[in-house]
Amino acid sequence: MIMTAALILLALLSLRVFLSRTDNSTQAGRVRFLESLGWQVDIATEEHKHVRLPRSLSEVLQGYNEMQKAQGYDLSRHLGESCEQYSYRVTNYPDSEQTVWVTLYIQGRRVIAGDLHSTALNGFMHGLKIEGL
Repeated sequence: MIMTAALILLALLSLRVFLSRTDNSTQAGRVRFLESLGWQVDIATEEHKHVRLPRSLSEVLQGYNEMQKAQGYDLSRHLGESCEQYSYRVTNYPDSEQTVWVTLYIQGRRVIAGDLHSTALNGFMHGLKIEGL
């Protein structure tokens, strides 16, 4: 009985430590998350918006959500809900002369979607995770 209680307490403490490390509602947490994926950002460029996701996915958003699903996220689970959008200029994007931005969609403490993109005329957009980095 005491051993079971001790194991439960240990599991709860471990969960609390894990959650405190993954608090993406803070700037430090978001930066840590991005660094864990290999991205460095300029925090002075942080842009923040409160957004409400649409109630249904248009054709364009369906394509965006396919990209999200490929990296383990799914916006269809959050349709009609609010979240926070944070964007930062990426300082270590390889082999690009374009300005590259990363955008995270945060709900509570969790990342629910994100992408890297260029705003250049011939720009690009892809998921947060790319092989080789």
